[in-house]
Amino acid sequence: MDILVFNSGSSSLKYLLYRWEEKTVIAKGIVERVTMDNSFIVHEIMGAETLKIEKDCPTHREAVDLIMKVMTGSEPIVIQDTSQIKAVGHRVVHGGEKFSKSVIIDDHALKTFKELSALAPLHNPPNITGIEAAKQVLPGIPHMAVMDTAWHQTMAEHAYIYALPYEWYREHSIRKYGFHGTSFLYVAKRASVLLNKDPFETNLIIAHIGNGVSFNAVKNGVSVDTSMGFTPLEGAVMGTRSGDHDAAIDLYMMETSGITAKEMNAILNKKSGLLGITGKYIDRRDIDKAANSGDKQSALAIEIEAYRGKKYIGSYLAALGHTDALIFTAGVGEMSSTIRGKMFRGCEELGILMDEEKNSISRTRNAETVISDQGSRIKVFVIPTDEELVMVEDTVALLEGKYDIHTNFTYSFQDPLYVNKLREEAFKKELEENPELSSVKAPVPGR
Repeated sequence: MDILVFNSGSSSLKYLLYRWEEKTVIAKGIVERVTMDNSFIVHEIMGAETLKIEKDCPTHREAVDLIMKVMTGSEPIVIQDTSQIKAVGHRVVHGGEKFSKSVIIDDHALKTFKELSALAPLHNPPNITGIEAAKQVLPGIPHMAVMDTAWHQTMAEHAYIYALPYEWYREHSIRKYGFHGTSFLYVAKRASVLLNKDPFETNLIIAHIGNGVSFNAVKNGVSVDTSMGFTPLEGAVMGTRSGDHDAAIDLYMMETSGITAKEMNAILNKKSGLLGITGKYIDRRDIDKAANSGDKQSALAIEIEAYRGKKYIGSYLAALGHTDALIFTAGVGEMSSTIRGKMFRGCEELGILMDEEKNSISRTRNAETVISDQGSRIKVFVIPTDEELVMVEDTVALLEGKYDIHTNFTYSFQDPLYVNKLREEAFKKELEENPELSSVKAPVPGR
C-alpha cells in the first residue's frame, strides 16, 4: 500500500511517497516556482540519481500532474499507475480550535479550513489550494489533513488566552495556537523512548530551530505551552520573523514613517529576525561564517538568538518543574553546535550540564544523539524530526479506521525496536567519514 503526503506552499509543493508494508520512503521531492515562470521538479528516488525536470506549472493542479507523471513515467518508474496510491495526507498549518487531531477531508472539513484562512493567511490558502488540486488529480481516494496546531490543543486557558479584551477571543478567536505540532509530536514520542519512560510520564522542553523557530513545554506527554502564538510571528528570533517585541514599536513606526498595516506585516514576517539584524543573512551557516570573519552584526545576531532561546528554556523549566530532557530538532537544532551550545551553556545551576566535545561532534540528521554530560540531571538530546512519517501514520490509521488523538494512539516510532532504515544507512556512510559520531549516538533502551 502506497501513501502519498503533500506539503503545499504558495509557490511550492513538497511530496513524499511511502510504501507502508515495507515501512520505507520510495520517493520524495519538490516542485518549485509553482504559479511562476521557470518552475521545475526535483525528484529523489531511493538508490537512484536525483532527477530535475523543468516544466511550467501555472497552478498547483499542474504541479500535482507533474509529480504523478514523473512517478509513473520517468526511469526508474516509482509506481505503475496512480491506482497504487491508496490515500493522500496533507499538511494544514492552522486548524484553529476546530480540530484536535488529524481528519479525513470531506466538504465540511475543507469549508472549515477556508473559514480559518484569516488566522493563517500565509499558510492555509496554499494548503487548501494543494488539497483541491490533489483531489482533482487523484479523485476517488481518501485525502487526510494533519494539522500543525492540533498538538497544542491540550494547552490550558491560562496558557493560551492573551491579556487583551476577552471579547476578542470570543468574537475573533484571538488566542495562542502554536505551530510545528507535527514535529513536536514525533520528537516527544522519540524522547520518551530514549529515556525509557512512559510518554505520559515524561516532561520535556523541545527546541524546533529551523528558519522558523518555536519552543514547546511538554508535561506528562502533552503540550502545555509553546512560543509561537496566534500566528507563527510570536516567540523566538527566527530567520526572517521578529519574534517577541513591544507592539508599540510597530504602531510608532507606522505613525512616524507612514508604513501601512500590510507593509508592517511583511516587515515583521519577511524582513526581520536574523535577516533584519544582519541586513543580509538568513542561513545560520552564512551568519556563522560572517561572524567568524569579523562581521559584528552577524555576531550580534547569534548572541540575540541564543540569549532569547535560553530565556525560553529557563521559563519552561519553571513552568514544568521537574524536567527530564531538553531536545533540539529541525535543521539548525540538528546541525548547529554553535546555537545549541550558546543556548544551554551556563545552565549548570538549572541541572543542565553540557559536554562541549559531544555538542561539537553532533552534526547529523540521521541519528539521535546525546550531548549532555553524564552527570547532567536533565538529558540533552538532538533528535532529527520526521513530520512526514507522522503524516503517513495518521493517514493510514484514518484510512483503516484506527486513528485517535495521540493520547489514545500509539505510533510505530514509539517502539524501542523502531528503525528508520534510510537514516540508518545514511548514518553508516557518515561514520566512514567521521567515526567520532559513534561516540554521541544515543543508546536506545531495549534495542
